Amino acid sequence: MVDERDKARARLGLPPVTPAPLYNYNPLPQSPVTPVTDRNAAKEAEAIRIVGKEEVERRGGVNSQGYFNDVPASQQLTAEEYKSVTKKDGTIDSEAMLAILNKKTGGNLSLTGGAGTGTGTGTGGIGTPEQQAARQSAFDLLKLQFDEYGLGALVEPLRGLIQEGVSPSEFAVRLRQTDPYKKRFAANASRISKGLRALSEADYIDLEDGYQKVMRNYGLPASYYTKGDLGRQEGFEKFIAGDVSAAELEERIVTAQKRVLDAAPEVMTALKQFYPDIKNGEILAYTLDPDKGLADIRKKITAAEIGGAAIGAGLGASSTRAEELARYGVTAETARAGYEAIGGGLERGRQLASIYQQPDYNQAVAEEEIFNLPGQTQAGEKRKKIIGLEKATFGGQTGVTSGALSQNRAGSY
Repeated sequence: MVDERDKARARLGLPPVTPAPLYNYNPLPQSPVTPVTDRNAAKEAEAIRIVGKEEVERRGGVNSQGYFNDVPASQQLTAEEYKSVTKKDGTIDSEAMLAILNKKTGGNLSLTGGAGTGTGTGTGGIGTPEQQAARQSAFDLLKLQFDEYGLGALVEPLRGLIQEGVSPSEFAVRLRQTDPYKKRFAANASRISKGLRALSEADYIDLEDGYQKVMRNYGLPASYYTKGDLGRQEGFEKFIAGDVSAAELEERIVTAQKRVLDAAPEVMTALKQFYPDIKNGEILAYTLDPDKGLADIRKKITAAEIGGAAIGAGLGASSTRAEELARYGVTAETARAGYEAIGGGLERGRQLASIYQQPDYNQAVAEEEIFNLPGQTQAGEKRKKIIGLEKATFGGQTGVTSGALSQNRAGSY
């Protein structure tokens, strides 16, 4: 990375430098901190993420215009002034900016050189040549970093700051205050509002790349990850804001595709019957919604798998019973085997209970025995009793010897 930056600086006509952390504060002497009358909590929070709380406090905090409070007022633009020198393309009209600052200071600053009688001397704006070089270096390094992401256009509007009397450490702060930056990394504002930390640009883009790779691997339509201006992928912003990792996104997709969309149709039937808020064809969108907790999604789909097994065996199904069975550890596999057994003898069991005037042997009773629920022992005794009555009547023969009611299947599944 050092060699690449030196090469880039050479192309810009700048000497090589020993790289330092991008957001280190300006080592040149700062103006004495004056009494603070304006501290903006939101902008200070942004600055703290970049230069640290100690540095922000050392410089007296950050005001509502985004300047550290040790920057002389004569070197600060008001909101209206800053707006007046901002061109339509987002770049700064440096000549207009210097005219405002010259008026404030009574100086004679110039973009082309010459001694100044105000706050700066030398060429190219405010400050000593060394200070201007430090600002130029800060701008170049920031732009090089964003060029690596294909986002150099976000930094270009900051070029005018080279002429201002700002510390190099403020370049990144100013960048994060621009509308194009806020739009490109929009999910960070949502993260902060939820008490999460804002992601660095590198982490943010890495997450987007991870999401896109997962979606491509599972064949999702390109509309899910289409890129807009500056590479923005609006569909991913809800995942980033919701702190969804690429691994969790993959699990959500697998849950929807393999356990519902690619499963037996009875599973989808049960899902729509149990949870009408999941509309037909929207299961993927539902599982990809970060507002829907993954644990809740798993619970609903497991219940749908259990209900689908019951429906497939010609039996009744309800969300309440399916969720109860899931809590007792019944899975899609054990549900299919269990309901197949229940369906094979339930109707005959009902008939025998009626013939011999015994308590009703219904699906709930059979489920208690087959799935090892509370009441399993009593359910087994009911089954054995009606089978015993039939054997006694028909000399040891029973009409349900091949069904679930002919043997104790508890614990077999």
